[in-house]
Amino acid sequence: MTEAATALSYHRLAGEWRRRQAHRLAIVLTAAATIVIAFAYAGALDFARYADALRVIEQLARDSFPPDFSRWREWGRPLLETVATGIAGTALGGFLALPLAALAARNAGAPFWFNEAVRFALASVRSLPGLIWGVIFVAAVGFGPLPGVLALGVHSTGMLGKLFFEALEHVDPGPGAAMRAHGASKLGVFRFALLPQALPRLMDALIYRLEHNLRAATTLGLVGAGGFGLEIVTAFHLFEYREAAALILVLLALITTVNTLGAALRKMFLGGL
Repeated sequence: MTEAATALSYHRLAGEWRRRQAHRLAIVLTAAATIVIAFAYAGALDFARYADALRVIEQLARDSFPPDFSRWREWGRPLLETVATGIAGTALGGFLALPLAALAARNAGAPFWFNEAVRFALASVRSLPGLIWGVIFVAAVGFGPLPGVLALGVHSTGMLGKLFFEALEHVDPGPGAAMRAHGASKLGVFRFALLPQALPRLMDALIYRLEHNLRAATTLGLVGAGGFGLEIVTAFHLFEYREAAALILVLLALITTVNTLGAALRKMFLGGL
């Protein structure tokens, strides 16, 4: 290569590098500007609003101490309702998500257009927050834990369906290809090649979703789905801050226990990976 050709190649590479750097800088500056505008639009940059914030929080903390556990005997049922709602909603979501994920995964054998249709359905389901689903099912089936189970189940279907089909698509294609070469059916390939490889990741997603749903089951009490959240909201509405503090501590203990159990189960399923 001549010296002139070498110089020309160098200038081309340098120009390409500068274009890429300029493109990256533009993306970073656009993202930064978007974040600043979002903070400003939300009022987060109106520093006058923070003037009394610390004083109010301090007063609220003072009014909440010491926590009042005097009604602890009455908390057992709503606590069990919250746990049952979280577990049942997660189980319902998992049962519905697995077959839908099999239909959405592009390596499971369904036609491309069908994959896309199922993916669109899953995206549509999870686009509505759990609280909105809660409002819908409270109107449909009445108050209590049942609408909470249905709301968490439907929303979990959308979220777990996405996580499940992504896990199925990232397995080693070799075993499935070998089974298809020997005449195995699509269902057989899914059952004996795809699912066993993806199962640890599926369980990981399911356990994480259970942890999330136990917290979400509390907030569903705001829309009439019962449970522990209703007790917390009622205590705040009655200005019983000491009792509200006690309820929050019980909820924190529950979530900590669930997180600990979830970590142990996650280690069991993923320990060999």
